[in-house]
Amino acid sequence: MPDNSISISLCMIVRNEEATIARCLDSVKGIPDEIVIVDTGSSDKTKEIVRKYTDRIFDFTWIDDFAAARNFAFSNATMDYILWLDADDVLADFDRAQFLKLKKNLDPLMDVVNMPYLLAFDQSGVATFSLRRNRLVRRSKNFRWIGAVHEYLEVYGPVLNSDICVTHKGSANDDSNRNLKIYEKRKARGELFSPRDLFYYANELFDHKINKRAIETYQEFLKTGQGWVEDNLSACGKLAECFQRLGEKDKELEYILKSFEYATPRAEFCCRLGFYFLGAKQYEKGAFWYKLATQLEKPTDSWGPVIEACWTWLPHLQLCVCYDRLGKHELAYEHNEIARKYRPENTQVLYNKNYLEGVLGLANK
Repeated sequence: MPDNSISISLCMIVRNEEATIARCLDSVKGIPDEIVIVDTGSSDKTKEIVRKYTDRIFDFTWIDDFAAARNFAFSNATMDYILWLDADDVLADFDRAQFLKLKKNLDPLMDVVNMPYLLAFDQSGVATFSLRRNRLVRRSKNFRWIGAVHEYLEVYGPVLNSDICVTHKGSANDDSNRNLKIYEKRKARGELFSPRDLFYYANELFDHKINKRAIETYQEFLKTGQGWVEDNLSACGKLAECFQRLGEKDKELEYILKSFEYATPRAEFCCRLGFYFLGAKQYEKGAFWYKLATQLEKPTDSWGPVIEACWTWLPHLQLCVCYDRLGKHELAYEHNEIARKYRPENTQVLYNKNYLEGVLGLANK
């Protein structure tokens, strides 16, 4: 059979990544036909390590603009398709094998392949937080990166929604203040922020627990009426959490409910409502929202952040608590057992099991 494999350029921007770059490049062995590395000012052994993998290394003077750096990297690619990764990303063995199959069998009509990006994990290594990113694109389309910070790839044309996952491992070298500093510099220069800029600036303020300014910026973002629906939902969740931090319960409830203006209820917000009413000792209301979370079907076309626990074990664990407080111990036990199927070693689940077996007289049966 003829080999219909596409050719792939891996394009990366790096700086001081000596601790992670080899791990990343080893994990994609066999996938890229060329590796393009753009260094934005390393002072460690990053370049020395990278030279073992490629001689296509370019310097780029850092100008506080991630899109500019990524576009420069893309401009140096020469293969059919471009794959992009960060230095602290990897492909797990299974995903690498699936990617190699994709390379041989990709529909030639496809201009874009998006993939889940796994960002957080529990103690068992199960992904707890993910979103989708456009990850592999046809070079001839000249797609461009947009945005100085939290940049995105502007694409169009036929898209393949792949199940191949990119795993974010993180790095001890991460500068948690970098993005916030860039936004603050832009604000000081008097730049007009787009709705997307406002959203990600608010996220940086939120992450740094600058709650009041985060609230103001999220509210300004929502007032534009121009936000992507997933960003609107995320802003509602972050606003609710900011008000929870500040002890403003009415405002917390207001923004949980506001999420329903943008989309049908998601499990994440049902769990937020359940937790709100559980904390208020309104157990019937708490149970209602947790139960609804268990009945929802996770949207398959959502590109926004997904908290897996809210779609699997967490509402069952919390239903156990609500039903126990209501004296409905058999229902409590039933939902704890469902949670146990997802999390058999969870200490809270095991505690509930022992406690409820005692209450129900099941301990010696």
